[in-house]
Amino acid sequence: MGNGVREGPVDFPKDVEPVTAAHLPAEDNQERKKVLNSLMSGALAGAVAKTAVAPLDRTKIMFQVSSKRFSAKEAYRLIYRTYLNEGFWSLWRGNSATMVRVVPYAAIQFCAHEEYKQLLGSYYGFHGKALTPFPRFIAGSLAGTTAAMVTYPLDMVRARMAVTPKEMYSSIVHVFIRISREEGLKTLYRGFTPTILGVIPYAGLSFFTYETLKKVHADHSGKAQPSPPERLLFGACAGLIGQSASYPLDVVRRRMQTAGVLGHTYSSILLTMQEIVREEGLIRGLYKGLSMNWVKGPIAVGISFTTFDLTQILLRKLQH
Repeated sequence: MGNGVREGPVDFPKDVEPVTAAHLPAEDNQERKKVLNSLMSGALAGAVAKTAVAPLDRTKIMFQVSSKRFSAKEAYRLIYRTYLNEGFWSLWRGNSATMVRVVPYAAIQFCAHEEYKQLLGSYYGFHGKALTPFPRFIAGSLAGTTAAMVTYPLDMVRARMAVTPKEMYSSIVHVFIRISREEGLKTLYRGFTPTILGVIPYAGLSFFTYETLKKVHADHSGKAQPSPPERLLFGACAGLIGQSASYPLDVVRRRMQTAGVLGHTYSSILLTMQEIVREEGLIRGLYKGLSMNWVKGPIAVGISFTTFDLTQILLRKLQH
């Protein structure tokens, strides 16, 4: 051709193997391991975090679904009275239902978040790099929405068990049976809309804040990974911001979920909000128990994110 390049068969070095379909199963196996690690880490993270704050969580729900004014003093009195009348372990009443819900919820949420990060990273061209703020928020919101859609009936059951005496519902199965017979299967999804509307800012801001703080830390400290106490702090900040943004919808959700056993009828989100504001006021009604959430939420989210990250690191080391 006159360009100085000799044409003809090309001899590959003998120690270089051409890429073949035989390598694809190894890649699939690696992806399966990654998904399984995320599911296991997420499940453990959710279980540890929720069990740690279960007494505070139950107390918060009891205030959310009643018209009583909330204060730290009243919350302490309620916890103490519950302990005296029903025993120490009654403070964890409904935690079995919480575990049945939170283990799959957290597993799905964390695993979905990893997958959404990968998908959005490919779409926006951030292969292997940290996402920019908007995709970071979207990944968290989609992860929370996915988990909430799959596990919502379990959240309804947990709320019912938290606000009723143990004589009313003997087990998780009993709650499902009674609700189905007495109120209809549709009741299992009562409060679903405010849940999804609340999950979008909550999960979005929580994951966004945590991932952002980790990135800022890496950029300024030069360390690839933060220490466990730093992870707890980042998670606490994420929980504080996420839960504060979505709290009014959390109150509305609890009212709608427990309406059948507390003698109320709430037909829609707006009507529920209007009734709460009319009877109890804007701040005292829609933000009732928020100060307890500022204690409980950061602890739970901090423990959750930290447990997930550390379990992921441990599983990777064990596999290598």
